[in-house]
Amino acid sequence: MCPSYMVTRDEKHTTRGRAHLLFEMLQNGPIDRGWKSEEVKSSLDLCLACKGCKGDCPVHVDVATYKAEFLSHYYRGRLRPRHAYAFGLIHWWADLASKAPNAVNFVTHVPGLSSIAKRAAGMAPSRTIPRFAPRTFSDWFTAGRDGGAHANAPRRVILWPDTFNDHFYPESLAAAADILESTGWTVVLPKAGLCCGRPLYDYGMLGQARRQLRGILRALREEIAAGTPVVGLEPSCVSVFRDELTQMLPGDEDAKRLSESTLTLAEFLACRRNEGWQPPKGLAGRRALLHGHCHEKAVLKMKGVNPLLDAMGLDYDQPESGCCGMAGAFGFERDKYDVSIAAGERVLLPRVRATPTSDIVIADGFSCRQQIEQTTDRRALHLAEVVQLAAHADAVGLDGQRPESVAPRLWPKELRQGSWTRWEKGALAAGAAGAAAVGVAAARSRRKRDGE
Repeated sequence: MCPSYMVTRDEKHTTRGRAHLLFEMLQNGPIDRGWKSEEVKSSLDLCLACKGCKGDCPVHVDVATYKAEFLSHYYRGRLRPRHAYAFGLIHWWADLASKAPNAVNFVTHVPGLSSIAKRAAGMAPSRTIPRFAPRTFSDWFTAGRDGGAHANAPRRVILWPDTFNDHFYPESLAAAADILESTGWTVVLPKAGLCCGRPLYDYGMLGQARRQLRGILRALREEIAAGTPVVGLEPSCVSVFRDELTQMLPGDEDAKRLSESTLTLAEFLACRRNEGWQPPKGLAGRRALLHGHCHEKAVLKMKGVNPLLDAMGLDYDQPESGCCGMAGAFGFERDKYDVSIAAGERVLLPRVRATPTSDIVIADGFSCRQQIEQTTDRRALHLAEVVQLAAHADAVGLDGQRPESVAPRLWPKELRQGSWTRWEKGALAAGAAGAAAVGVAAARSRRKRDGE
């Protein structure tokens, strides 16, 4: 059932209500102004694009796709809200930030400056802007290898460096590369600068999304023809290749082949088990809490995840938590924050807080991990990190420690978040002092006015 309806209990936020409004709009019924209808926009506004309706509905009503199509028409000839450009174009902003990640992190986390940055992006004040990694996985991986050395390797697998993991959680991609190579396959990366465009769909930027998909097909044409498998770590990006790609480019044979050759890490490893690869058992007997990303459940059906964890010997719990509430950029937006938190607090967040610190919290989605990290004292691990940790458990040692505090021991040192420099600490203190001074001056001014 729709997460926003579970929070608001308003009929217009049900799948039925939204579909009915769209039907009336297309039939020129009581809904006026067609694609510019404010009633339809209001109904779709709290759709988290989780695709739960597509997975649960007997006729597979896909409100997320309807929303993207509606917004593309609604904003034609209009400017979108500033958060649409801030979050929908995150690929470009992230690439720009990767040129000077420490400087960007400084600006987005210093008191005062961070408030300005959030206000400019239309972000909820209570949210924290995610920190950019000191180096992207793509840069680190290609710098240490000859980019063309494995072009003719007989068993190649493309590891897709999605925007979120590449710029924010590169350690997950590094873990995946480690595991993929342990199966005997050679890891290669696609041409730099490619992005599936997932955030664009949420804001109806379908023209740009279609152009990016065509660019991917051109860049991967030879690999697609060769049947090279593509492994993605971010469920929402994998679902683009498996779902939106063939809808956006119907009749394109390359799109169809890429859709069929794209796998999650768990699905790829399931195939390798048939070739003799065995999942590591270094975490056997340890307990875990597993949270599936919405698209991972609705589109990808969590294929391979449960058998993999079972084979690893993990004793895991998988609560029916629905959407985490973050849903891409939904939970970052200022006017969606309360609904986002309420959705997360229904099941997931209380369960995470109740999970013993020695247990592993597993979540593959960037948005899910951010919701957990920003509202609890835990950091979820990607499945790739869990498999890597199991493979090297004896070397790193857990012994009752938080798994998320041990996992970084396996990260390449170039990808670890560095400590604040002396200059940054000084500037941070100065920023905090300045913000405090402004607050004191404002309070005095108010008191003076009230006295007068």
